[in-house]
Amino acid sequence: MQEIEIKRAYEPAAPSDGFRVYIDRLWPRGLSHETFKYDMWDKEIAPSTALREWFHADPENRWPEFEKKYADELRNNPAFGNLKKEIAGKPKVTLLYSSHDETRNNAVVVYNLLK
Repeated sequence: MQEIEIKRAYEPAAPSDGFRVYIDRLWPRGLSHETFKYDMWDKEIAPSTALREWFHADPENRWPEFEKKYADELRNNPAFGNLKKEIAGKPKVTLLYSSHDETRNNAVVVYNLLK
């Protein structure tokens, strides 16, 4: 059984993370390319710019609708299909995100769809 976890990009990488996938469209602010460790980054897995900006205007109230809209985007997104192929057979996958909000972010939606 594959284990999938979620972790902020700003937390140190650990061998126990397994295959690390960064799933945001924008590079994590303040992290250098030399210090931020990931195995895969496909910007197209992230929410569309329009959806991301709409959600960030009122995340507390828009979260339930964002979850639905982003899940719909992912179901029709070839990059999400590529992600599933890339992680197939990997015993441990860690989804990395840069948001400050640990409960309302795109990694949560990706995690739920992958489970």
